[in-house]
Amino acid sequence: MSFLPLLAPALMALVAADLLLRPVPRAHFRLKMPEWAMLAVLASGVVSAVGLALGGPLAGPLLGLGGVGFAAITDIVSVAMTLTVSFVGWVVLRFSRTAVDGEARHGAFMGWMSLTLAFVLLLMSAGTLVQLVIGWIGISLGLQRLLLFYPEREGARRAVRKQAISGLGGAVALIGASIAMVVGFGTADIAEINAMARAGQAPEAVWVVAALIAIAAVFKSALLPVHGWLTEVMEAPTPVSAFLHAGVVSAGGFLLIRFADVLMAAPGVLAVLALVGGFSALAGAAVALTQPAAKTALAWSTAAQMGFMVLQIGLALFPLALLHIVAHALYKAHAFLGAGNAVTAVAAIRRPGPVAVPGLGAVARAFGLALGIFLVIGFAAGMMEKAPQAVALGAILVFGVAYLLAQGLADAAPKALTWRVGAMAALATLGYFGFQAGAEALAAPTLPAPPAPDGLGWAVMVLSVVGFGVAAIAQATFPLWVGHPAAAGLRVHLMNGLYLNALTDRITGRWAPQKG
Repeated sequence: MSFLPLLAPALMALVAADLLLRPVPRAHFRLKMPEWAMLAVLASGVVSAVGLALGGPLAGPLLGLGGVGFAAITDIVSVAMTLTVSFVGWVVLRFSRTAVDGEARHGAFMGWMSLTLAFVLLLMSAGTLVQLVIGWIGISLGLQRLLLFYPEREGARRAVRKQAISGLGGAVALIGASIAMVVGFGTADIAEINAMARAGQAPEAVWVVAALIAIAAVFKSALLPVHGWLTEVMEAPTPVSAFLHAGVVSAGGFLLIRFADVLMAAPGVLAVLALVGGFSALAGAAVALTQPAAKTALAWSTAAQMGFMVLQIGLALFPLALLHIVAHALYKAHAFLGAGNAVTAVAAIRRPGPVAVPGLGAVARAFGLALGIFLVIGFAAGMMEKAPQAVALGAILVFGVAYLLAQGLADAAPKALTWRVGAMAALATLGYFGFQAGAEALAAPTLPAPPAPDGLGWAVMVLSVVGFGVAAIAQATFPLWVGHPAAAGLRVHLMNGLYLNALTDRITGRWAPQKG
């Protein structure tokens, strides 16, 4: 059982080597090997999950010398990520076999995708810092090859240049953090490092380690303003966009969750993460709403979702962040793979009449009703006694529920719609509390509970709740002030991504080969 997680990346690497080193004819059975191998990985993940349920977390022995080598950790974090990566990876590989059929480099595409998945699996099971760094760097290198599937496209080359900068920044930060951990903790074993940090045996310079880990995660998960490559990934085949959610773009969140105990020893770093994540979530979501292309909107949405996940980590809600990664990977991969059909279906819809626009009264009633639903269900389920951080995150959920309710409470909305959105709001709130309780119970043996917030923690929570509240009110009332000249100007700025890509385009353009 302790070596089983290491067999998964080895199997995918063998399949990748076969496809990359030997030409593959069109429709050859070898093109099915990646998805067969991924099904085997999925089965091994189920076996690991059963072993975890029966025997608890397990740190495998080292395959190496002097603390340098490979080892596997089997806990809720590695198992949840492995199951998610293997399932999403299998779906994307199966989709790719048809979607890229007929391309001259189909075999190489499947090979690079398999190799990147091998590095992802190596990262998710990493029990040593050496293994962690190898998996981290390998993911970036494999992703760059996938983004360059159409090397003649200038957009693809620009995306790769940006990704290379982000990858280099993340790799340098992670290597620096690893060296600092070896020096400060005296070991390269990740389980021992977390155990020492939890026991209060972290070195005085632990904030340096935490800061470097945070920087690496920001680069890897494409948070604003280093998100440029993510919004241009559409220059690669569609499966690549979905493939990113098989543990590639969420690797930064995984890194933060894996070193949760280290981050807990540096609360100032967590506060900064919450602010950076909250900004990325709000800005990314606002830009996504203005994008005319479905896949571009989905890419900006991913940047926003990664920001919200980092906000959860900044609030020390590690189990909820892990749950967010899993849920986001499943629905966003499906959204990218089904984007074409969705656009066709939406274009075929004929609206029966004018859209019901909620007035200020309807918006106010919606926020009051959402708050009532949240309090009633929360107190009934005993969830309001949880940590203040979890209650603050629930308050942010209220704003999303309120926006939903506002549409049903509009004066022109039919009564059936009002009742339907009310029921949906109650179910969403109940689902939030239910999943929160389940995630905390499953992760309790591995991930730390949020601490009692200090002054900085309260400030971050208040700022987050206020920020999302203002954004929710602005979105719900947007139809009422959309005709104002300021709204038109804001829309232009948002459609251009707040011009954040302009700076990175200029920087990366300096390193591009010049024609003539």
